Amino acid sequence: QVQLVESGGGFVQAGGSLRLSCAASGRGFSNSAMAWFRQPPGKEREFVAYINLSGDNTVYADSVKGRFTISKDNAKNTVYLQMNSLNPEDTAAYSCAAGRRYGVDVTSTRYYAYWGQGTQVTVSS
Repeated sequence: QVQLVESGGGFVQAGGSLRLSCAASGRGFSNSAMAWFRQPPGKEREFVAYINLSGDNTVYADSVKGRFTISKDNAKNTVYLQMNSLNPEDTAAYSCAAGRRYGVDVTSTRYYAYWGQGTQVTVSS
């Protein structure tokens, strides 16, 4: 089992920045890729960013490319999402996910077995 706890969400004005953290614990983390997803109000959960086991490969949704950066600190079992140039369309509940399922796209929720509770990000115009 892997436990994931997000932090760092909050309120920010458009153009501002936030850094989300996802602290992982439990067996299985060392074999898991990590990702961030978000769920805007009234919409379905959507992929944001992915980082592989070794941290040398990342994938981003087109909507955040160039503004968001995913990174990980294996020594701290923590994954980060640095979010810059935020706009109101980035308002959502952000969740981190862990897992690795071969044959499934890394942008799919089905790739991941473990999920955090989420942290709210609200961007005002």
